[in-house]
Amino acid sequence: MRVQGRSVGLGLALASALAFGGSGVAAKPLIEAGLDPLHVVWLRVAGAALVMLPVAWRHRDLVRRKPALLAGFGLLAVAGVQAFYFASLSRIPVGVALLVEYLAPALVLGWVRFVQRRPVTRAAALGVVLAVGGLACVVEVWAGLSFDVLGLLLALGAACCQVGYFVLSDQSGEGDDSADPLGVIAYGLLVGAVVLTVVARPWGMKWELLTGSVDMGGSGVRAWLLLGWIVLVATVLAYVTGVVSVRKLSPQVAGVVACLEAVVATVAAWVLLREHLSLPQIVGGAVVLIGAFIAQSSTPKAAGGGPAATGPGSPGGASGDGPGEGGVQDAERALSAGRTTP
Repeated sequence: MRVQGRSVGLGLALASALAFGGSGVAAKPLIEAGLDPLHVVWLRVAGAALVMLPVAWRHRDLVRRKPALLAGFGLLAVAGVQAFYFASLSRIPVGVALLVEYLAPALVLGWVRFVQRRPVTRAAALGVVLAVGGLACVVEVWAGLSFDVLGLLLALGAACCQVGYFVLSDQSGEGDDSADPLGVIAYGLLVGAVVLTVVARPWGMKWELLTGSVDMGGSGVRAWLLLGWIVLVATVLAYVTGVVSVRKLSPQVAGVVACLEAVVATVAAWVLLREHLSLPQIVGGAVVLIGAFIAQSSTPKAAGGGPAATGPGSPGGASGDGPGEGGVQDAERALSAGRTTP
């Protein structure tokens, strides 16, 4: 039964990675057809929030128990990450934008080491170095920063929003006071939808574009089909399968499988959008993923009575299922329990 549960967990984690990885590929044709990136983000978040309303009602006690966590998740992990990521898609390839987001574990470890002045494991530090070096290859820094700097900064903004949630999850609570990841996701989507409604002003959206066809790698695809994929598959299904998988696997294993998101996004963009990356970019992307793998799969070690920080992957909900664990490890669980990567 244990082996069967693990197999199911791996299958769900893989399904989650595939679903998350396809969001950018489906969104980019809509953006290139004339929809503002913020409007695409609003459609995604608002649609997913409506679907998750029953879950929010079931966990309505979170509004009283964890208002700061829900607000932070909605503002940073949902609205911030999605808005910056989708905006970057209008300027840089899908795979590159997602790979830049994998700097979030490195940025979190930098916060822990230099701001909180807590020790980090050598393996986690090695993962950071590899991730940064791989990113240098992805953006081809030797080309004199001929890469779209604004697009790169927007993708980095998405990574920074992830870091903001990691830091917030430091205070998310442990044990009996922990927050159910599904409830956090549901309310995060609701908060994100409200915030994005004010920012994106969807009443000015080009709604007629959703009734027509858009170009996807030279082929015409109905816009509403892509939108349905983004909402139902790349958001709702992706989050739910991610949460269920981490309960059947360890957070580290689920996080490692999540690294496939960037691979899926890059390959899908290559096949469907004809976004070809150079050999150095492909090699750099592989190094980024290896760095993320090492950083988030490194085991903690004792340091001054508490565990050293290890690298998290991507955030989602705060589970904090045991006393004595450090806040950054709580963020690691949050990451694996339900990611914010698009």
